[in-house]
Amino acid sequence: MGIGWRPEIAGYVEHLPGLRFVEVVAESVHDVLPPGLETLLSRGVTVVPHGIRLSLGGAEPVDPARVEHLAAAAALLGAPLVSEHIAFVRAGGVEAGHLLPVPRTRESVDAVVANVKRTQAALDIPLALEPIAALFDWPDDDLDEGAFLTEILNRTDALLLLDVANVYANALNRGTDPLALFSRIPLERIAYCHVAGGSLHDGVYHDTHTAAVPQEVLDLVASLCSLHRPPALMLERDGDYPPAAELTAELDAIAAASGYPAVTR
Repeated sequence: MGIGWRPEIAGYVEHLPGLRFVEVVAESVHDVLPPGLETLLSRGVTVVPHGIRLSLGGAEPVDPARVEHLAAAAALLGAPLVSEHIAFVRAGGVEAGHLLPVPRTRESVDAVVANVKRTQAALDIPLALEPIAALFDWPDDDLDEGAFLTEILNRTDALLLLDVANVYANALNRGTDPLALFSRIPLERIAYCHVAGGSLHDGVYHDTHTAAVPQEVLDLVASLCSLHRPPALMLERDGDYPPAAELTAELDAIAAASGYPAVTR
């Protein structure tokens, strides 16, 4: 069991007894680590840097300086792997400020594969790729999500960061069965999973990370763990942080869905 490390909950995370790993936003890691992260490392808790700005899904090559920063963050943390999104965040020098969905076309597969390989060349540890939650799909896709993701993973030999909340959000917004994706992707490539909450507005589910994990997502976690050995699972929270007891209850609910011990043990 793990949790996303954020400065606002650093004190809480630092003292969780059953915590095995945390994920930190790679772009926030610099030469001097925050004291909370140093304490976790001294406890033997694994810290994984999670990139949000490489733009692996962009048509342009990834920025070498950003790739170097990701590699340096991993080295500083002694991380066993790093992760990033299958998304684009910039084009023509314009920053979107958001993770945007990649068209599921053959050309996009080639672009993502090229950028993943450029990134892997600068790393001496594995890279895990996260499919994002999207509010829309581009028209005229060549591939469904399962085929798109599987081809990228196979051609790059990358690992998979599966966000179970993203699977739920995409299925709800598309009107599809979230369980169907599990049979279309290589579950054996999962490095770890995100679990998070969101909110429904005007019939559209937004993956906000600011609400409690809904029961539907916990049910998906249980289904995933029934199909494949329980992976490492991580609570992702990015605002509206509740009291410590509520965070612990969320972590324990995720653990219960997967069969793991409670984090309070």
